[in-house]
Amino acid sequence: MKLTLSKGVERHKRRSHDYGPPPMSIHAVSLLLEAIFLKAKSLQHLQRFKEAAQTCKVILGIVESSLPEGLPENFGADCKLQETLNKAVELLPELWKFSDSPHEAILSYRWALLHKWNLDAETTARIQKQFAIFLLYCGGEASPPNLRSQMDSSFVPRNNIEEAILLLMILLRKVYLKRIEWDPSILDHLSFALSMSGDLRALANQIEELLPGVINRKDRYHILALCYYGAGQDLVALNLLQKSLSSSGDPHCVPALLMASKICGEKPNLAEEGINFARRALESMEDECSELEGTGNLLLGVARSAHSKSALSDFERVTRQSEALQALKSACKTTSMKDPVILYYVSLENAEQRKLEAALYYAKSLLKLEGGSNIKGWLLLARILSAQKRFVDSEIVLNAALDQTGKWDQGELLRTKAKLQIAQGHLKSAVETYTQILAVLQVHRKSFGSRKKLHKDHGYSSRNFEQEIWHDLAYLYISLSQWRDAEICLSKSKAITSYSAVRNNATGLLHEKKGLLKEALEAYRSALDIDPDHVPSLISAAGVLRKLGTQSKAVIRSLLMNALRVDRMNPSAWYNLGLLRKEENTASAMEEAAECFEAAAILEESQPVEPFR
Repeated sequence: MKLTLSKGVERHKRRSHDYGPPPMSIHAVSLLLEAIFLKAKSLQHLQRFKEAAQTCKVILGIVESSLPEGLPENFGADCKLQETLNKAVELLPELWKFSDSPHEAILSYRWALLHKWNLDAETTARIQKQFAIFLLYCGGEASPPNLRSQMDSSFVPRNNIEEAILLLMILLRKVYLKRIEWDPSILDHLSFALSMSGDLRALANQIEELLPGVINRKDRYHILALCYYGAGQDLVALNLLQKSLSSSGDPHCVPALLMASKICGEKPNLAEEGINFARRALESMEDECSELEGTGNLLLGVARSAHSKSALSDFERVTRQSEALQALKSACKTTSMKDPVILYYVSLENAEQRKLEAALYYAKSLLKLEGGSNIKGWLLLARILSAQKRFVDSEIVLNAALDQTGKWDQGELLRTKAKLQIAQGHLKSAVETYTQILAVLQVHRKSFGSRKKLHKDHGYSSRNFEQEIWHDLAYLYISLSQWRDAEICLSKSKAITSYSAVRNNATGLLHEKKGLLKEALEAYRSALDIDPDHVPSLISAAGVLRKLGTQSKAVIRSLLMNALRVDRMNPSAWYNLGLLRKEENTASAMEEAAECFEAAAILEESQPVEPFR
């Protein structure tokens, strides 16, 4: 058969009849190969998958060894040779999958796609799609392909996801060129693959390249909005959603309204729009499920909470906070306290309003519902307990969380534990805990690189987190008057990034502790140049100006009022404002000072070791 095929190809290429007749006719070879294929199919029917795969492999081995350069076009057109070959190439990987041989299946897929079998476009597309699906969901990691035939500059995938993305993008390109029909599942699998790899911007590019009419306008806007939101471009996503919700689109599309509310609710300056979107979503729901209604009330509560932070008066702020809590409780009731996200936010809102017993109840319910699987739940519970000054209980919670958490995800838990140790005066233990975090981060960086996220719930990289740990250590050493150690920590921070409001604030505090007030003020101003709303720098700058006595009290008061505008619950800001009013030594000023000191004392009693949010 091999000799017949090789001689047949030579005759086909040279269009010559000078060669001797082959041992068999091409038609006879075609019949024999078809018989082998039918044997493989019979073995498959008998569920003898490994034997079937080995039988099917014989067909491809015969054709490849006799035609190493591939099968020419229109060869064997007068018989079923090409049809049998197409079926065998497509069947072999499936047989290896059924025989639980993933490595052989992957090799068969690559063999099918890299050798020149002269397959038609539809068959090749089906194989590419099935291979991509197998790579994404097989549960094992394949070795990278050995593409010796590729140019040096060609892209060679390093893992399953990259190889699957490459295959799916090739399929999309074929759709653009109208070589194959549109298949919506291609985009579904590509969305999953690019989401897993964290490259949602690339997915947006692929969707933008789709020809008009492939997917409808509303779905295109919604998918693009999800991509840009996942890529961190919130305003671009919001703009797309607004187009989708315009009068020419679908103004009552509940998923788009909910997503728009979510984006706006995360930004205080857009919170009012977020409230409107959430209300529209709730009004547009007709006999929807309770979970969707719960999500609408959740987003309404989150937006109202964000909106309360921009209130000008205490009455307005308290009213908005009450409305936020009411919406969140309504969401909780609608979902029968079975939605962990809603439980988290209702606990968080209660904690921020210093309703600590209610916050503790919802945090415990959250932890019980999730079975301790989410770090955010552990952290919130520990912070609520620390606000109640139950430091020992808080540390017990963190130790339990650490026992159930993988090493790479322990950073935030250990950091909170270190701050608990500082609050209890165990400074040496806190230094050891921070050192442990830095050791883990160093191993993490060597293993995964500095851009790898610590875990899925955190949007910052291990490098950014490391910088925050150096800042914490610097503050700790400053409190111990270990100036040299603090300076080393600040230099380590500067090596990561030269622009940091927190580092400038720590530098200013270091100068202030040394008695260098002018240098301290310069550092605080540098911090405010980077972040005008950096609360610790606003308070510290006001404190230094008060000590220097070179600025009017109106300037100092303005700094403190700005700090309270950003963080109304900051006890240090209220305390410093009280000191400022006390210096005026008038009856009304003394009365205001007393109120400020009282507010500071009350807030200090319920201050967590770390912000709740």
